[in-house]
Amino acid sequence: MKLILAVLVLVLLVETQAQWYHFPEQAFEGARDMWRAYQDMRDANYQNSDKYFHARGNYDAAQRGPGGRWAAEVISDAREAVQGFARHGNSDAAADQEANRWGRNGGDPNHYRPKGLPDQY
Repeated sequence: MKLILAVLVLVLLVETQAQWYHFPEQAFEGARDMWRAYQDMRDANYQNSDKYFHARGNYDAAQRGPGGRWAAEVISDAREAVQGFARHGNSDAAADQEANRWGRNGGDPNHYRPKGLPDQY
C-alpha cells in the first residue's frame, strides 16, 4: 500500500514539475494575444468596445495555460496602472479590470461585445 501511494505521489509530482518548461512559451503567446486584441481594438475604432477587447485579450491569453494567464494579468495590471496616472478618475479602471478578470477566468468575451461590432472581431 505504501508503495502504491509513493508511486502515485511521485507521478503527480513529476507531472506537475514536467510542465514548467511550457510557461515561457505560454507567456509569450499570451502577450501576443493581448497585443492582437489591442491592435484589433485600435483597428475597429468602435464606440464602447474597449471592454470587449479587454475580455477577449485576457480570455485568449488565459487559454494558453498558466503562462498566458500570468502574462494577461501582468499586462492588464500594468496598463491600468499607467493609465491611472493619466486619468483624473478611476471609474473606467474598475470596469476595465472587471472585463479583464472576466476573460482571464474563462468568461465569454461576447458578454461585453457591443451591438454592431463587425463580425471580423
